[in-house]
Amino acid sequence: MKRILITGLALLGLFQAYSQSKPTDSTGYKSRKLKVDEINLVSSYYKQDGDNSAVTGGIGSEELTDIANTIDVKLLKYSKSGKKQTLDVEVGIDRYTSASSDRIDLKANSSASSEDVRFYPSLSYTVENEEKGNTIGVGLSSSTEFDYQSFGGNVSYSKKTKDRNGEFTAKFQAFLDQVKIIKPTELRLPGEGYGTEGRNTFAASLSYSQIVNQNFQIMFLADVITQQGYLSLPFHRVYFNDAIDVYDSHQEKLPDTRLKIPLAVRASYFLGDNVIIRAYYRYYSDDWKLTSHTANLEVPVKLTPFFSLSPFYRYYTQSSIKYFKGYKEHTAAEEFYTSNYDLSQFNSSFLGMGMKFSPPKGVFGIKHFHTLEMRYGHYTKTTNMVSNIVSINLKYK
Repeated sequence: MKRILITGLALLGLFQAYSQSKPTDSTGYKSRKLKVDEINLVSSYYKQDGDNSAVTGGIGSEELTDIANTIDVKLLKYSKSGKKQTLDVEVGIDRYTSASSDRIDLKANSSASSEDVRFYPSLSYTVENEEKGNTIGVGLSSSTEFDYQSFGGNVSYSKKTKDRNGEFTAKFQAFLDQVKIIKPTELRLPGEGYGTEGRNTFAASLSYSQIVNQNFQIMFLADVITQQGYLSLPFHRVYFNDAIDVYDSHQEKLPDTRLKIPLAVRASYFLGDNVIIRAYYRYYSDDWKLTSHTANLEVPVKLTPFFSLSPFYRYYTQSSIKYFKGYKEHTAAEEFYTSNYDLSQFNSSFLGMGMKFSPPKGVFGIKHFHTLEMRYGHYTKTTNMVSNIVSINLKYK
């Protein structure tokens, strides 16, 4: 978190100079030159602990910390025909340390696997015909870390209703991934290196949003997601019920296909000018026999014209996949097996508070530093895992 704040302060002088020199357009003219519409500097600090690590077969420390930093820049221009063109460039860097990943080598006190850096840039481009109410978009993304490489692409289309109170959106996404096969050390052959396996994900998404009246808005969402390829993680251990010691382990083994279907509804209700009730529900099922329910409630309350608080709560419950069993509960007769407690039956709660500050003279006294947001959340899981996350978002507009 400290890293992004330093970055933000270093850019402060540049933004201040830019905002002072930037001409103000009060005529309503739509510029055909590409200009900065919005910049978001986001940082978060995440810490978790638990005792069901999949790396050590469903037992052992799940301690992990992650510092994430992203910068998101939105650029805007209008074409000669009056179409609104938006270019969104985002770059993120995470650095994490993981006690469980460090146990890929059971003999090591500290190893390279105990920490890693993930780099994930993305680029999206949309063209909106405001007169006709339709938008088309394309996007590219990638994510790189030591044991995983992902490349993604998407296309989307949105169409507003004639009265502009409703909007239909269709989106297709594809992710082509490579997983580095890092086996637990006791399962490697002498001199064996790291191979790779492919994993592909394809997702089709449909949504419809509707402004019902001045106070009520609602959105319906549906997805179909299919995955093919290597869907296990090579360093996740499984211990059969006849295991002799910690070195008598096996690699997690899961099917090479998975079909997921989430359905969701999101609604917002405005109680006067100062209170909003935001609710969300999602039902999920897949062909590994996992089903889940998510219910989320957030109530932003505007205490002054420039300051608001947003308490939130999310409840989640899921069933176990049919291939999950705990430490030393699997047998050699089973075709597929995992002791990853993320795929077990559990309930979880996520409770926290958000703060939003939009001073009329701008954050730090700079007009175009439009908003400062901070959020804190505490997460608990019935598998004895707990975590905390703090995030900061500084918006330039």
